[in-house]
Amino acid sequence: MWAQLTKYLTSLTGKPVRAKLPQRVLDTIRAQQEDSEILVGWLQLGAVFVFGLLYTVAPKTFSEDVAFEPVPWVLLVYFIFTVIRLGLAHQRRMPHWLIYLSVVADMVLLLGLIWSFHLQYEQPASFYLKAPTLLYVFIFIALRALHFEVRFIALSGIVAAIGWSLMVLYVITIDPNDPMITRNYVEYMTSNSVLLGAEFDKIISIIMVTLILSVAIARARQLLIRSVVESSAAHELARFVPDQVVRQVANAEELAAPGQGQVSDATILFIDIEQFTTIGETLTPQQLITTLNEYFAAVAESIETRGGVINQFQGDAILASFNLPEATTDHALKGVEAALEIHQTLADRRFGDDLQLKARIGVNSGQVVGGLVGTGKRLSYTVHGDDVNLAARLEQLNKQEGTRILVSETTVDLIGADRFPFRRIGEVTVRGKHKSAVVYALDVAY
Repeated sequence: MWAQLTKYLTSLTGKPVRAKLPQRVLDTIRAQQEDSEILVGWLQLGAVFVFGLLYTVAPKTFSEDVAFEPVPWVLLVYFIFTVIRLGLAHQRRMPHWLIYLSVVADMVLLLGLIWSFHLQYEQPASFYLKAPTLLYVFIFIALRALHFEVRFIALSGIVAAIGWSLMVLYVITIDPNDPMITRNYVEYMTSNSVLLGAEFDKIISIIMVTLILSVAIARARQLLIRSVVESSAAHELARFVPDQVVRQVANAEELAAPGQGQVSDATILFIDIEQFTTIGETLTPQQLITTLNEYFAAVAESIETRGGVINQFQGDAILASFNLPEATTDHALKGVEAALEIHQTLADRRFGDDLQLKARIGVNSGQVVGGLVGTGKRLSYTVHGDDVNLAARLEQLNKQEGTRILVSETTVDLIGADRFPFRRIGEVTVRGKHKSAVVYALDVAY
């Protein structure tokens, strides 16, 4: 029944997001719903205290010789039930059957509280039909919306409508000789008479509020699912591009498109493993991937802790930038510090099956452009420019010069030649460039 009702109400809101959701998405939605049940429990506990406070401060019109006061006992039962329910919610032990039971119990206890008014105040049964406490019925229905499940809202509204109908039926049948029914509105307002039209309006209002909330929550649930799906996908895809780029795309006024770029001064690191092709011939594919991943993680830590961004993994090579896509102060200094730490890390660590890896690093600073490249359907972020190419050429030049880290003159000038043990090699002509470049070696232990 509930499945059919939910399906019908959902059909009013449009096409569902997806027929079958991944388990990680379902787990995220369930965690949100469990948090909602905790919130519902606290709100219900607050309602108990409000009821108790109102009862305490309200003037008592019943005689002092009344032996039994039902209202405090109903409130006590409801308080105990709410505390137990809240404890289970905090322990994440609220199966659906217990939530169904909670919905019914909430409404039954509330209606029971209202019903007890005529006993408490020694009035005819019709007395409770005019109690303003009926308004809490709508609050309890609305509480179920926090779970983002139509079935719980529908059940709450149905129980409320049936419960109020039974309470009206009780009033008009308790005394067959005097049903207390009237058609005079003034008499209804000024006496204990019952106006069936007014009670019918209350029931219709309960049903309409339930339907409106159900449709609204069915729509909201679709948005919730879509949001969770997209958030989960974005979280997973964020591992393929720098976090800074993800934030820029998320906050951009326009959709991401190829050609969008940012020009900035930056420091570029190009890192490559020495003789990795030969090393790879001795490894199985699984060993190769394991070794590379350990190496990438170690290098990435040195770069990212200094505000750098890895733009590309190219085989065993890494292209990283500082000050692009996100501003980094002293980007040249941090780039060289990262290069030194990477060299030291590789000297101290072993990777895979006790392999020692050595890297050649080229460092250059200059004006580059960082942006999205690709097609309308597939994009990637990278940095481009002549100074990026120079960093790559310096990395390759290490092999010819017998060095580990080569740094361009531009980077050295930004830092200061006396900051690190730079050794001037002189002007060299790098492959693919017509102009010569002044290059410095950063002497490190081999």
